[in-house]
Amino acid sequence: MGMGIAQVAATAGHRVQVYDNNSAALAKTESRLRELMQALVGKGKLITEEATQILDRIQFTKNIEALSTNGLIIEAIVEDLGVKKDLFKQLDAMVAPDCWLATNTSSLSITAIAAACPQHPERVIGIHFFNPPTLMKLVEVIPALQTQPELATKVQQLISSWGKTVVLAKDTPGFIVNRVARPFYSEALRMLEEGIADVATIDWAMTQIGGFRMGPFALMDFIGHDVNYAVTESVFQAFFYDPRYRPSFTQKRLVEAGFLGKKTGRGFYNDQSGLIPAALEDHQVGQAIVDRILVMLINEAVDALYFGVASREDIDLAMTLGTNYPRGLIQWAEEIGIDICVERMNKLYDEYQEDRYRCSLGFKKLKKG
Repeated sequence: MGMGIAQVAATAGHRVQVYDNNSAALAKTESRLRELMQALVGKGKLITEEATQILDRIQFTKNIEALSTNGLIIEAIVEDLGVKKDLFKQLDAMVAPDCWLATNTSSLSITAIAAACPQHPERVIGIHFFNPPTLMKLVEVIPALQTQPELATKVQQLISSWGKTVVLAKDTPGFIVNRVARPFYSEALRMLEEGIADVATIDWAMTQIGGFRMGPFALMDFIGHDVNYAVTESVFQAFFYDPRYRPSFTQKRLVEAGFLGKKTGRGFYNDQSGLIPAALEDHQVGQAIVDRILVMLINEAVDALYFGVASREDIDLAMTLGTNYPRGLIQWAEEIGIDICVERMNKLYDEYQEDRYRCSLGFKKLKKG
């Protein structure tokens, strides 16, 4: 992730320093970046001179003091709040007062990270790139409670100048994408655990009927269950154990077994067996699967809008660019019909009597106007 962000900034014309306290990791990053530049030249996407100029703008260093003269530092280290806070405290004492400090966290509190900077918490902000940063257009910008108001605007303008599409999000767990997308995985897992359908059938329904680029189980395998489960658990804890975000024991067991998906060759699908499980292509069952997962996604998007996490436009933009959904979820809700969405949510709640299926009050506001 750090390498990708550095490449994006250097391609936009900035001089960039890449810092890592691990010499081997730093050398590997530099080697990978040079190989990538050669590959882009080979594909005709860059000329040799452009690739050389981009590489010349990037300096690799193991000396953290070398960062002291920079105007913007973007942290992209392990998703551990304690580790991040320690780093930001060190940076706050080291860099100039006008240096912006940004975290690339996908779900942790920007406000908590800013609190680790006693000298200048107002210059801390979230700049969340999506992987891979060089290809994904979306960037979420998240001000902390302490962030200077003007900084969010300046950061949006800067990241937009790098060719990215920027959305502004409130500092709440998961921001936009990692909050709203939770039901795509969790409701698929719930249906699997209930025996409603198997992995292949749910993935078939969501791609062939729902129009999603990847099914939830294939996508979890692609992301890595260690990563996907960690984000789910983080959002669940951050929302004070709201049952809407409860992780799945099924996915937890995969993590415990080390079956992490594509990176290990085994997850919900087993690449090592060479066998692809067949889906039960029953369109009535498939439509029911799509309707259930989709209305849960819509409910989450409407709830995010209701609680001011982001604007309607930014929520729909984030879900189409950040997750490649066929259309924005709020737009989708209006196409289906607000009353139908509410009816589907109420039916789920009546069936399960679980708070997980509570219908968002945001539908009422959306219906009014």
